[in-house]
Amino acid sequence: MIEHVLHPRITENKDWATLLFVLSFAIIAITKSVFENRFGDFANLIFSNKYTKIYKDSSHLKSGFTVSLFLVQVISFAFFIQLSLSQFGYATKTDWILYIQIITFLIFFILSKYLIEKIIGTAFNMEEFVEQFNLQKVTYRTYIGLFILPINIILFYYDTISRNIPLFIISIVLIMSILTYIISIKNYQNLILGKLFYFILYLCALEIAPYYFMYYWLTKGSA
Repeated sequence: MIEHVLHPRITENKDWATLLFVLSFAIIAITKSVFENRFGDFANLIFSNKYTKIYKDSSHLKSGFTVSLFLVQVISFAFFIQLSLSQFGYATKTDWILYIQIITFLIFFILSKYLIEKIIGTAFNMEEFVEQFNLQKVTYRTYIGLFILPINIILFYYDTISRNIPLFIISIVLIMSILTYIISIKNYQNLILGKLFYFILYLCALEIAPYYFMYYWLTKGSA
């Protein structure tokens, strides 16, 4: 008599990620349909500065176009963070609880930073500049978020991906982020020169210090 031993088959739940990917592309499709001309200008952002010239008013920061793509941006960056951690053995890419923690932290960090910037902008009488500067950053950061969204899908559903790929993408994102800061500063150089001292304080306190402390905390925690 042959004895059969049954072993439980452990499967990873990827349904939650699939739903989020579908939701992201649905939001993009709806946004493109509702804001067809604006989305077209936005899609060409890497080739032309037409979008930033037309939609430079701070009122666009809270528009439906910006808010909807901001949601896609956060979903995309949260995925990329988790997938990068997974590639280096610090997490599991199918851990939806960890994903919720990451996306909650991202939203809290971005919104908290935005509110603090508004307070400082009001205190230093440079609120309009801070709003416009934020709009520029959000615009380029959203573009980067949409750029890495299809890459997230490949990294999530394929297990045989080299560790060099996330490092390469991180390098590209960092370079693009630095370039967006340079472009933003160039676009508002006249305003910056008029409030140079306050801008340096703003740059050190809210654009450098938070990321430095995050890097210090992560490297110290993994040491």
